[in-house]
Amino acid sequence: MTRVLIADDDRDSCHALSALLAAWGYEVVEAMDGGAALDRAIAFRPSLIITDLVMPGMDGLALLKALRVELPASTVIVLTGHATIETAVSAMRDGAYDYLTKPVDLRRLRALVDKALEQSDVLREVTLLRRQLVGTQAMGTLIGASAPMQEIYRIIEQAASTSAPVLISGESGTGKELAARTIHSLSTRGKGPFVAINCGAIPETLLESELFGHERGAFTGAVERRAGYFELADSGTLFLDEIAEMSAALQAKYLRVLQDGVVRRLGGRAELKVDVRIIAATNKDPREAIKQGAFREDLYYRLNVFSFTMPPLRVRRGDIPMLSEAFVTEFAAKYDRPAKGLSAEALELLGRHAWPGNVRELRNCLERAVVGSTATELTGDLLPLDVAPLPEEFAAAAGAPGTPPPPLSLDEAERLHILRTLAALGSNKTRTAESLGISLKTLHNKLRRYRQSLD
Repeated sequence: MTRVLIADDDRDSCHALSALLAAWGYEVVEAMDGGAALDRAIAFRPSLIITDLVMPGMDGLALLKALRVELPASTVIVLTGHATIETAVSAMRDGAYDYLTKPVDLRRLRALVDKALEQSDVLREVTLLRRQLVGTQAMGTLIGASAPMQEIYRIIEQAASTSAPVLISGESGTGKELAARTIHSLSTRGKGPFVAINCGAIPETLLESELFGHERGAFTGAVERRAGYFELADSGTLFLDEIAEMSAALQAKYLRVLQDGVVRRLGGRAELKVDVRIIAATNKDPREAIKQGAFREDLYYRLNVFSFTMPPLRVRRGDIPMLSEAFVTEFAAKYDRPAKGLSAEALELLGRHAWPGNVRELRNCLERAVVGSTATELTGDLLPLDVAPLPEEFAAAAGAPGTPPPPLSLDEAERLHILRTLAALGSNKTRTAESLGISLKTLHNKLRRYRQSLD
């Protein structure tokens, strides 16, 4: 029989919950304060702990922290009569599965208990994973044994044990979507859908329809009903990349869905309940984006239950050999090539390169090298690391690669940096925008201005 512990200093409330859970078929024990709850949890080893937040002595948050050490495979639901965003965020960050306010909605509690007990099975797997993580070189599809990556693994492990929102920041190409997929796969939603959308790649006029769906006739061209990404991600995870590219008005609508868990299709009247875990990402500094008006502050705080920044490749160069080995193995199998590794010279070149495009650029570099090789060992001359020529119209403005720049104004320095990045990435504007951390539209506007200055 599944074991549940109820901790609440209100004796009547504690007895009532205990009787309810027993009637649902669980083996239940009670505790009237946090200290007693911890002692009984260690002895009883429950799969689920339901605890009040405000108790004498050890309160609910202190109990949560102690349980993470003593019983990391137990799932915790926090109850409180003091509903604030701050306490909710603190509880989720400290490992609570979810948060309910008093008086408790019994239907909501029943559904939450069922899901939380599913989560306890995942926590047992995550606990085993934690023991294997010391010095690990990978988690999911993420690869790296460096200190920055070890910290990322720790946060991912913690975030995966809850359904709380996650905000991932970091430069383009650092693996934000891979981190999101890893969180999803390690969570109870791992068998559900993972739906990814790049908010910066879809025109603003279409983004609302893509997110929320539309009814037939909602606008010109809407010839049939269409489900939005929120509906498609029901029971799973929705990954919103470049969320700061959304307009403020659309961010407000998205915030309402995040708060209420309901969506309304464009042109529709009915509200549809959705059960979606949100992971958002941005290549901008979130706080700077707030100052610039690109990111709503209330949305940031709602998303920022768990947050971390993916490290750029230049600060984890020690991971380059193992990343390279993994990519060479992957592409040799994919393209049926004989490559098995890299020469010492090739590894040295990889280690000295700046990698403005981060891991994505390294991956693309090695894919091209493997495809073009007929040897078992990739040598330095096979690596496509040479700076590509600038588009003719910009060559004079940027100067020759490697030429020390003269003293420049801030605007001129920005222009030179953009043009050199464009050259280094083979004039690929999409990759250049990603590497620079700006939208493709912004890059096109800047390049148009540079052309006018050359005319």
